[in-house]
Amino acid sequence: MIHFVLSISRQGKVRLTKWYSPYTQRERTKVIQELSGMILTRGPKLCNIVEWRGFKVVYRRYAGLYFCMCVNHEDNELEILEIIQYFVETLNRYFGSVCELDLIFHFHQTYYILDEILIAGELQESSKTTVHRLIDAQAVQE
Repeated sequence: MIHFVLSISRQGKVRLTKWYSPYTQRERTKVIQELSGMILTRGPKLCNIVEWRGFKVVYRRYAGLYFCMCVNHEDNELEILEIIQYFVETLNRYFGSVCELDLIFHFHQTYYILDEILIAGELQESSKTTVHRLIDAQAVQE
């Protein structure tokens, strides 16, 4: 199960958060500070998996953004990396070439895309064709 999804810029600014487990606002702030400090200081040749508080945080950097997902210790890291890749590919298809500004100025669409892929911390739809069709249908309604 995915406990939360974060997208952090290289400067440490949070651009996307989605929480699937209950955290208070104080805990959320502390989690973001801890993880951004850990992930941003890691070298590019190090593993994309960090053990943190009994969980695993799987992350991947695309251009100036880090996409992170926190999962249970026994979950498959490679599956989570694929989910991150799938999410970014879907964002790229929708925005052209997704960048930090897309997440800032079009956050409603970004959260909609994330909600089409994940629900309650689990992969909802693995078919790219289905997700793209749903996103295109939503874009026509707007």
